[in-house]
Amino acid sequence: MKPPMVGQPPVSVLMYHQVGMFPRPKAHRAAFCDVKRFAAQMAFLKWGGYSVISLEQAYRGLFEGAPLPARPVVLTFDDGYQNFKEHAWPVLQRHGFPASVFIVTEQSGRHAGWLAADFTPAPLMDHATLRQLAREGVNFGSHTLNHRRLSQLDETQQRREIFDSKAALEDVLGQPVPDFCYPYGDYDPRARDLTAEAGYRLGLTCIRGAANTADNAFEIPRKAISYGDNVIGYAWKLHMKHARKDKPAAHADVYA
Repeated sequence: MKPPMVGQPPVSVLMYHQVGMFPRPKAHRAAFCDVKRFAAQMAFLKWGGYSVISLEQAYRGLFEGAPLPARPVVLTFDDGYQNFKEHAWPVLQRHGFPASVFIVTEQSGRHAGWLAADFTPAPLMDHATLRQLAREGVNFGSHTLNHRRLSQLDETQQRREIFDSKAALEDVLGQPVPDFCYPYGDYDPRARDLTAEAGYRLGLTCIRGAANTADNAFEIPRKAISYGDNVIGYAWKLHMKHARKDKPAAHADVYA
């Protein structure tokens, strides 16, 4: 597991969950993004000269030495909510921005059962929707079978969540699934190593910071985007929040 290449510009891998219209959350604000703010954030990226690149481009630049453009940004969305198709994807299409969405494979087409009881039940995209969006250019990755905390599972359970979710999603999409994201940002060295063994090329965490601060491709930090982030706060995260913070982002227990 080699570290990222030196000399590359800071890569901001942004982490979203739901995008839509929500009452102002009292807690766990990084689980939601108002669609109007999301549209303003995407417009800011375009206006500010940011290079919104795919997760694959970021990986090739950070770990294989491919050139990266100035101000690179990657857009990632955890859990696979139906509101990604309804609200986020149309905005991304208008700008021509790529995105990676991480699917809880055995829960596809259901509601997110891991959400806290006081949250409105949130529907997840079904298989037909995943196939449609894949044809339209969305990159899908695995978020395990059932959104369980990997560090709390034994090796057999970890292996099933990591390996079988990849196989299931590849069967749905009819194409390789090389990217993985740890639910809750929760993992241990064994889960990390199983992710590599399963044939993924990378694993995304909830560690804060620029992706360049990763120790290896299976522990890539991200920057959580919160419900309250206006354009100024958004710009601050993009420009200034590069230093690594190993404490998981504040939303890490949002579904506990």
